[in-house]
Amino acid sequence: MVDKVIQQAIQSFQKSLDHLHQEFSKLQTGRANASLVEHLEVESYGARMPLKGLATILVPDAKTIAIQPWDRSLIPNIEKAIQESKLGLNPRSDGVLLRLNLPPLTEERRRELTKIVHTIAEETKIAIRQARHDGLDEMKRMEKGKEIGEDQLSMGEKKLQEKVDEFNKKVEEGAKKKETDIMTI
Repeated sequence: MVDKVIQQAIQSFQKSLDHLHQEFSKLQTGRANASLVEHLEVESYGARMPLKGLATILVPDAKTIAIQPWDRSLIPNIEKAIQESKLGLNPRSDGVLLRLNLPPLTEERRRELTKIVHTIAEETKIAIRQARHDGLDEMKRMEKGKEIGEDQLSMGEKKLQEKVDEFNKKVEEGAKKKETDIMTI
């Protein structure tokens, strides 16, 4: 019974960690990466779709992202979506291909991005703590309902805390790696 609660909490921890990595991939580090733009919502045929569903996204070099829409009539919509995004990029179009040149990051922008990294990491830790709290509440409910004993509750709390510590360490490592990527010129 306790193991099932712990497994559910671990699944929740993993979802939080996956979300962290997804958010980190959206941050501009000064190097071209398709994940910077693939999630952008573009108006297409009366609906909003992610860019990766409308075009091929290429990275020809470390400072350029090339976007080749499958339907050329969508180029203005893609340009608009990029300009409205918070990426600060200005697309250039030749009628077939959109090119995004990533400017080098200023020291000030790098510092801003590291603050964002720390904020995202802290939000992930909060989500992990909340999942731990939910698991502990469930175990305490089970103990009150006489489904498990005090010993099982105590062991479950200890195992759950070990997993929380393990996932928090992964969050810290991910944040440190991303910060290093951002601060490397």
